[in-house]
Amino acid sequence: MLKIDKEACIGCGICEDTCTFSAIEVVDGVAVVGDNCTLCGNCVDVCEVGALSIDKVEKKVVADLADWTGVWVYAEFRDGRVAPVAFELLGAGRKLADQLGVPLSAVLLGSGLDNNAQDLVAYGADKVYQIDDPALTHFTDDAYANVFEDLIREHKPEIVLAGATAIGRSFIPRLATMLATGLTADCTALAIREEDGALMQTRPAFGGNIMATIECSTSRPQMATVRPLVLKPNGRDDSRQGEIVKVTPDPARLLSRVKVLRSVREETNEVNINEADVLVAGGRGLDSEKGFEMIRELAGLLGGATAASRAAVDSGWVPYPHQVGQTGKTVCPKVYFACGISGAVQHMVGMQSSDTIIVINRDENAPIFDVATYGVVGDVFEVLPKLISRLQDQRAGEGDN
Repeated sequence: MLKIDKEACIGCGICEDTCTFSAIEVVDGVAVVGDNCTLCGNCVDVCEVGALSIDKVEKKVVADLADWTGVWVYAEFRDGRVAPVAFELLGAGRKLADQLGVPLSAVLLGSGLDNNAQDLVAYGADKVYQIDDPALTHFTDDAYANVFEDLIREHKPEIVLAGATAIGRSFIPRLATMLATGLTADCTALAIREEDGALMQTRPAFGGNIMATIECSTSRPQMATVRPLVLKPNGRDDSRQGEIVKVTPDPARLLSRVKVLRSVREETNEVNINEADVLVAGGRGLDSEKGFEMIRELAGLLGGATAASRAAVDSGWVPYPHQVGQTGKTVCPKVYFACGISGAVQHMVGMQSSDTIIVINRDENAPIFDVATYGVVGDVFEVLPKLISRLQDQRAGEGDN
């Protein structure tokens, strides 16, 4: 907490002027701190008389960290099937578990789960904790978090991973709070630190301008939600053997303050760039909305869809549903064309898992070339028309035959 020595304070007001959160006010010649103080310490640094200080409460290291072992993946179940992000997490979780020398488990919650647990084994799980109960037919934060908390407290996994989906973002933070542990949201990379086995969780920060690597060193489990389509699933292996543990939850823990009357799937005509095998994306280098006519034409010839960087969307050249990146959609097509896109971190986070990345940019030093499978250094207004013309000629030749 921020402490103010009233005897030393001279009421100069420098701290009040410095505070960007308006948390300090000089009243009757003495600084007074409000509830919105973030303990940033700026006021302490500028106080010339040393009247301000921060009492730091050292967080006690949990003594029983060694009791927690194993890697768990939350296998999201919706619309009668396991969400694809669960298989992606199992791919990453398998690597983490093997490096730590511990088992990999999946947690499957829902109703009418049928043989979905066996699918999780085929994609890498050594064990699947399955809770199949009619009370879990519709997702609710409290019921899902309650039964998941009970499982974690009983078995004590050291790592818990979930997808950064609408459901994951809804109840996983609640679960972390109930367990009094840390959570890193929206991760794009995970790794194990060799010297102590800690989970290194990487995510974009400060608007995507830096990549922050975060650790949870004093509490367990270490929890992270991961963006869909960022990680690669392992291939399915139906010969794998695993244990399926059917768990009967405490009925009291299934009670929810929310009653879902019905679930309605939204119908929309908006493009879903997540499902396209080929994406042709344009950025600021297209100069105008007219420049995107080439992008649309090339996408049409390739049987693909049109995508865009945030700069192009913010300029009004393309609607938001086409945006790829941290504040848009994460995509993983077979082929991704990046045309006139410089390669800001927040954009590359959303497309760097594409199977093949083809970059066209006149700046040979553009960061986007760092993730390119193939790169063309040239003006998009020269390269794209030639590419379009070649494809048109090829299509015409096929038609003649």
